[in-house]
Amino acid sequence: MKLETLHSYINPFNTKLYRRHNLYFFPPFSMDNMNENLENLKKQENEVAIVMVPFPAQSHLNQLLQLACIFTSSYDLPVYYVGSATHNHQARVRANALNPSDIAKIHFHDIPTPDFASPAPDPNALSKFPAQLLPSYNACTLLRDPIALLLRDISSKSRRVVVVHDVLMSYNVQDVCSLHNAESYVFNCVSVFFMYCSFICLPNGMPIPLDEDLLKKLPSLEADAPEEINKLVAFQLQYRDIRSGDLYNSNKVLEGASLDLMEKFASTQNKNQWAIGPILPTKLDNVSDKRNRCLEWLNKQPPRSVLYVSFGSSTTFSDKEVMELAMGLERSKQKFVWVLRDADRGDIFSGEARRFELPEGFEKRVEGVGLVVREWAPQLEILAHSSIGGFMSHCGWNSCIESITMGVPIAAWPMHSEQPLNAFFVTEMLKTGLLVKEWQKREELVTASSIENVVRKLMASEEGEEIRRRAEELGAAVRQSTEKGGASQLELDSFISHITR
Repeated sequence: MKLETLHSYINPFNTKLYRRHNLYFFPPFSMDNMNENLENLKKQENEVAIVMVPFPAQSHLNQLLQLACIFTSSYDLPVYYVGSATHNHQARVRANALNPSDIAKIHFHDIPTPDFASPAPDPNALSKFPAQLLPSYNACTLLRDPIALLLRDISSKSRRVVVVHDVLMSYNVQDVCSLHNAESYVFNCVSVFFMYCSFICLPNGMPIPLDEDLLKKLPSLEADAPEEINKLVAFQLQYRDIRSGDLYNSNKVLEGASLDLMEKFASTQNKNQWAIGPILPTKLDNVSDKRNRCLEWLNKQPPRSVLYVSFGSSTTFSDKEVMELAMGLERSKQKFVWVLRDADRGDIFSGEARRFELPEGFEKRVEGVGLVVREWAPQLEILAHSSIGGFMSHCGWNSCIESITMGVPIAAWPMHSEQPLNAFFVTEMLKTGLLVKEWQKREELVTASSIENVVRKLMASEEGEEIRRRAEELGAAVRQSTEKGGASQLELDSFISHITR
C-alpha cells in the first residue's frame, strides 16, 4: 500500500506525519488536536458553497461580482466566480467601489473558452445594440461541460452547492439538476418592472398594469436586438425553469408594486423570490480612490453643480453625435464630467480603442467648467460625490440603480435593449429624471440645442430642483433599506437562511 493511501486510511483528520529513521509516526496525541480536527471536518461537511455564473457583458459581470463580495464579506460563505479568463479579469480590473480584501476572498475559476472574434463597434450603425459582442455571447454557450465538471467537483466536497447565475447562462448550468445537493437561482440584472412587462405580460398577452396616461407614453416592448441575439435569448430561456427562485437587484421601496405582481405570478410556478438590491456598496469611505483625477476635480466644485455624462460600456457614438453632444454641453454653461469612451469589444484587452475627436479647442474652452475623461471612470464614487447634481445616462439598470441609490436625478437617453423601459420607469413612474430623446425617435440625431435645453432644465431650473429633491428623498429611502432591519437587508438575510438551511 502506498504511503499516501495508508495515510488517508489511518489518519482521517489529516494530521501531519513525522518521519525519523525512515519510520513514520503521528505526533503525540492531544485532545486539543483531535477537537480541532473534528471541528475542521465538521465545518467542511457543513459548508455551503456558492457558484456565481455571470453573462459576459460588463453590467452583468459587475452586478454578480458585487453580490459575490456580499456573500464573502457579510456572510463568510465561499464563492466561486466562473467565467473565461478574459471576462474574469475584466470583472476584477473594473471592480466598482468594491473592497479589494473582499474580492481577494473570491475563488475566480477561469474556464478555457474557444477563441472568438472581437471586432470593434460600428459607430455609424443604425441600431445602437452592441452587435460586436455577439461572437463573445455565442462563445459562452460552449461552457456547459466545464461548468458541469466544476459543479460535480464542488458538490463532492460541500454539503450544498448554490448556483447563482444570469438568466442568459441557464443552458450552461442545467447540470445542477443531476446533483443531489445542488440548486440554482437566477440573478436578474434588470428591473422588476422590465421583467414583468417583457417576460410575463408580453408573452402571455396580459395588459400592462398602468393607468391610461402612462400606457400612452410606454415605449414599445418589441425587441430591438438583432435576430441572432433574440435566438440566443430564446435558447437560454428554455432552461430557465430549472431554477428554484429569483433574485432581483431592486427592493420593495423602489419597485413594491412590480414585485407584488411578480410574486403572485411566481407562486403559481412554485418559485421563490428575493428583492435584495441595491447590492452595491453604499458606504464608500474605505474603498474610494481619493487620488482619482475625476474625484480630485469634483472636490473643487460646489455641491450639486456638476452633470455626470456617461453612456456605459455598450454604447458607441458617431463622430457627428459626439460633436452635437460636445456643443450642447458647452452651450449649457453647466459644469460636467464626461466619460468619452468607445463601446466594449468582446475582449476588452484586444485591439486599439477608438479616440473620439472633439470640436477644435473644446477642452481648452471648457477648462474649469468641464472635464473629459477617456479612461474607465469610478462611476459609483462619482455619483456618490456631493458635487454631482445630475447624470446623463443610457439607463442601463446598473447605472439606474447606482444613480437612484445615490439620490442623483437622470437625464435619460436610452440606447437599446431594456433601456427604454428603464428610462420610462425613471422619468414617468419615479419622476426622478427627464427624457433627452424619445424612444420612437431613436434614429434621429439629437441636436446640440436639444441637449443644451435638457441640461439646463435638469441642472438650473425650478423643475430640475424639484426632480432632484425627489431623487434625493428616494435615494435616502433606498439606502436605508440596506441597513439592519431594512426591507432589502431582511430579504438578503432571508435568502441566506434559505440556502444555508
